[in-house]
Amino acid sequence: MSSGDEHETSGGYGGTGQTRTRYPQTAGDVYGGARRGGRSSSRSLVTVVGVVVLLIAAIAFANRGGNDSSSNDTTASGGSKPDASSTTASGTKPVETKAGGIPSGFAQNGQGAQSAAANYSIALGSTDMFNTAKRHEIVNTVFASDVAASRQQALDTAYSSASFLSNIGLSKDGTAPAGQTFISRVVPVGTKVTASSTGTTTVAVWYTSLFGLSGGNSTNPVSESWYTTTYELKWLDNDWKVTDFQQKDGPVPVGRDQRASTADDMTKAVEEFGGFTYAR
Repeated sequence: MSSGDEHETSGGYGGTGQTRTRYPQTAGDVYGGARRGGRSSSRSLVTVVGVVVLLIAAIAFANRGGNDSSSNDTTASGGSKPDASSTTASGTKPVETKAGGIPSGFAQNGQGAQSAAANYSIALGSTDMFNTAKRHEIVNTVFASDVAASRQQALDTAYSSASFLSNIGLSKDGTAPAGQTFISRVVPVGTKVTASSTGTTTVAVWYTSLFGLSGGNSTNPVSESWYTTTYELKWLDNDWKVTDFQQKDGPVPVGRDQRASTADDMTKAVEEFGGFTYAR
């Protein structure tokens, strides 16, 4: 494989950032049909991926009237770093209840807040966000009741945009074309508490995101991106709820030169490997 050009991403939803996209040197399709193109096609793909992954965060910024992204770098009081064991298994029994299909009933402590933030990242980055009924359920489950309505309205406007859906290869109802599988999955790598006070906790979630269409004639092959989202959580109704969040690029690891899998392998992997409930 060879490394593609590193481009600046810009758009009404995602702001700016840089993403490195890798394409295989070997002949054949990438995830079912997309071929390596020139600089313009690479830029288009990077822009589309950036728009989708950053969509929710951009809406949050818009609702607040804009914020300095440097606020994402907030650290715990005194600038202390998380303990080396902060993301290792603790032996604490994972939550066993769900609300709207999302794990719930997290402990009222730092560990519970981190587990909540990781699970909420998974839900907000899932394909269910492209289905109106499921999106409403996610929003009402994840967000505090006093901000859920405004978030839902903004998200409905964004996700129902015909041009937006067309750009990422989906139909007007948010479904993939026949013979293709739409993939949108967030995989948390680590979490840390960056601030805490009575009834509120701020948690940063570092994760990788898979996004694209796998299958015959796909023009948006599944690609990988890395982000950190910082959630402001409040203890309400015996659980953690999101009141606001911000997102930034990275940290991004160096990609290895591995051959891209076939469309069939990628589709099977997503269908056969289920997600996790993140609690430790």
